[in-house]
Amino acid sequence: MKFSERHQPKSTLSGSIILSHPSLLDPNFVKTIVFLSAHSKEQGTLGVILNRPMGRKLSDLDSSFIGKPFGNTPVYEGGPVEKEKLIIAAWEWLDSPSSFKLYFGIDMEKAENLQADNPSVKIACFVGHSGWSPGQLEHELNEDAWIVSALDKELFARLEDKQVVWKNVVGSVSDELRFLADAPEDPELN
Repeated sequence: MKFSERHQPKSTLSGSIILSHPSLLDPNFVKTIVFLSAHSKEQGTLGVILNRPMGRKLSDLDSSFIGKPFGNTPVYEGGPVEKEKLIIAAWEWLDSPSSFKLYFGIDMEKAENLQADNPSVKIACFVGHSGWSPGQLEHELNEDAWIVSALDKELFARLEDKQVVWKNVVGSVSDELRFLADAPEDPELN
């Protein structure tokens, strides 16, 4: 039985994360965790990579943010599409560890207002995004390129750890995936 047959996705994946399967070798998505902000079979899918911090702050990209409230906000590589665009997102975590309100593609004024109303709102900035045409992600899911999971507050807090987070989350799905995620980058060096 294929992995995708054991873990059938819900009808819409909006608000979910997908984890790249250890065998996925596309350099754009190796060892990635992608948050899906929009998904429909008719319109396709839009998301951002959560575990590729660029090692830069918002003020590094735009000097007008120096000394401003969000100037120190880390910037992530959101994906290979429209890399010249900055996407600002805010997560407002609710009572449950996996319940949140998402504000995606907002402007800085909206982000400032959200955080002023609730200081626990988490702001993230992404350069570029990830996108799939209608049916493309479903095809990749059927090919076991991705594992569907839920985003939770604990995972979100650890995203700076890059591939360690990916390995831990993928490894928690099954023993088979833990074994594959723990494999060395180059098996000949093992």
